[in-house]
Amino acid sequence: MAATLERRYPRTIGALHAVLLAGTVPLFLGAVLADIAYAFTYEIQWSNFASWLIVGGLVFSGLALVLAIFDLFRGDRRARGLVPYLMILVTMWVFGFFNALMHARDAWASMPTGLVLSTIAVVLACVATWLAFRGPRAGAPA
Repeated sequence: MAATLERRYPRTIGALHAVLLAGTVPLFLGAVLADIAYAFTYEIQWSNFASWLIVGGLVFSGLALVLAIFDLFRGDRRARGLVPYLMILVTMWVFGFFNALMHARDAWASMPTGLVLSTIAVVLACVATWLAFRGPRAGAPA
């Protein structure tokens, strides 16, 4: 009687999904740093930089969100851990969108709310990236 050995490999996100998701962290982090620079110098160009970085972060996170929705409906993927990741990703995108609207206002009017929203967006981006890249631990149930 032959025994069959079943191998379980960690289910990770795809390469394009990983690149898009990992790109959101430096873009939103750059927006926070530009907002901090604006808060200290009052140079309007820093607010413009933050606005463009937020738009880049929204594009990357929006595409990562689309890929996460596709992964949710794939039959060969385990969707147990995907739902919290998807909820964090949607929340990050919504905060980023409202942050972009806040930065579309006059530079003086975007502070301090723009800085707070940028900080929330970068924290959510880090949490979403951590949730996406963590794999099952050795000895953990799959």
